[in-house]
Order: sequence, then C-alpha cells, then structure tokens
Amino acid sequence: MSAVATVMVVDDDEVTRQCLSSYFEHEGFRVFCASTAEEAESLLGTEAIELVLLDIRLPGKDGLTLTRELRVGSEIGIILVTGRDDAIDRLIGLECGADDYVTKPFNPREILARGKNLIRRVRRCQQPQTAAAPAAHLKSFDRWTLNMDSRQLIDAQHNSTTLTEGEFQLLATLMRHVGQTLSRDQLMDRMRNREWVPSDRTIDVLIGRLRRKLHDNPADPRLILTVHGAGYLFTPQSVDCS
Repeated sequence: MSAVATVMVVDDDEVTRQCLSSYFEHEGFRVFCASTAEEAESLLGTEAIELVLLDIRLPGKDGLTLTRELRVGSEIGIILVTGRDDAIDRLIGLECGADDYVTKPFNPREILARGKNLIRRVRRCQQPQTAAAPAAHLKSFDRWTLNMDSRQLIDAQHNSTTLTEGEFQLLATLMRHVGQTLSRDQLMDRMRNREWVPSDRTIDVLIGRLRRKLHDNPADPRLILTVHGAGYLFTPQSVDCS
C-alpha cells in the first residue's frame, strides 16, 4: 500500500489481540487495540482508522451493535472475528453492514489479505473525484451502474450507494453470470475462496441486502430471482460488462 494503513483490533481476549496486532504491525500497519466497544469508540473519535477487526462477543456493548452504529455514518472496513458456533451472529453481522467475517481459530495471513483488499476500497471511496482522476471502471445493467473501483452502486439519477465487500463480490459475480442459475455453493466458489459451512445462509442474507439496495421487491423480484431448489438467477433487461 502507498501509505501506512491504520487498523484497530477489538477483542476482549488478550491472546487474540496480541496475535493480530503483532502480525499487522510486522506487516507495516499502524495498530490500535481495544478490549470493549466503548474503548473502540473512544479511539475511533481520535484516530483515522480504516479497518476494524471486531469480535462479536464483547462485554457490555457487543460487536453487532457496534457494527450497526459504525455503518450508519462510515464506510470503514469491518471484518468480524467470530467463533465457529456463531453462525446466526455472523448473518446478523452481515445484515448490520459488516464487510466480511473470519472464524476462530483463524489464519492471520488470511485476515491480512482480506484486510488489505478492504482498505484499498475504503481509500477509493474516500478519494475526491477530480478532472485529472483516471476514468473509473464502470459496468452497467438496467438503470444501474456499478463502479468496480469504489464498489459504488449508482442509479439513473446519479445517486450512489456504497456496497459492502460481500455485496460487491456477490453482485459482480451475478453480473458475470447473467441468465445462469447459480446455487449457493457456486456463488460462494465464484465470489472468492472462502470457508463454506453447509448450514450457513450468508448468500441468502447478501441477496436480501442487494435486493433492498436495488429496490428489487423481495416478494416479486425482477432482477434477482429465486429458483427454488436450485439457487439464484440474475435477469437484468440489459447489461454492459465491457
């Protein structure tokens, strides 16, 4: 990365905090640590933090509540760090606006790779648009345009909505497979290499969030159709993915 990135590790387990902070510091990141959501909020008020590695189960205010509050007014990158038995909480976290999640025990290298990707996108979202700026990589369908650099969804009136990393990866995958029914397994495989838990409903949650942002009525969807027993089908009237 061109500049030192700032990361905050929020976990009440000292071993986890030390593991993640040491790894990211070794990779050249500026790292802050907090053991509670309240400590995290204090740091966020004084430091320009770009990525939060956030444990769901915290004393006092939990990680899900903090995720929801952060997402209201910020595009900060949020990766939830969860236990393997936290499947429902992971889905709620995605509903609240988290970009991604990893499960304990985790591989720090995997978190680093996901974190770098998120920080790049956070920085692109924050860059002012100038006449000298390079042309954005845009893809269009129906009345929507997707900015592939800043992961922003733009409507016909030029109003933009920033997608979380999961929403962006899913929409980009659907756009690459217009008119093809893809199962949840296939969608996860094509989105990226992520651990897949058979009972996990991550895809369903992300589909629901995408439909809301696309104003696609879930009771009678037009863009993202549910093919019962098979998966999901993306059916825009027009698409330009050149």
